[in-house]
Amino acid sequence: MSAANPERGEAALEVGGERLALRPSFAALVAAEQELGPLFELIERASDGKLALGDLIALFWHCLTDRGAMTREALGEAVLAAGLAKATPALKAILHQILAGK
Repeated sequence: MSAANPERGEAALEVGGERLALRPSFAALVAAEQELGPLFELIERASDGKLALGDLIALFWHCLTDRGAMTREALGEAVLAAGLAKATPALKAILHQILAGK
């Protein structure tokens, strides 16, 4: 998998011994919004501590820059196995990019 480049607005997610790059591109965010609803509501749920695991994985899946042979289910299992605390920095970076832009 590819390494994250913060200069491109990418966030790193370390799961299953791999470092994945997540980029909240326009296309990725449109796809996430079509599945999850408005991004501002997603951010509100996250800030209220009400972001569901399925929502988190969906956002990560759409922002994943190189899926390779990974499935969405495998991504979910890897995030769960690593623990949500490990996923939090990547989530914060993506939400920041949505709000602040780059």
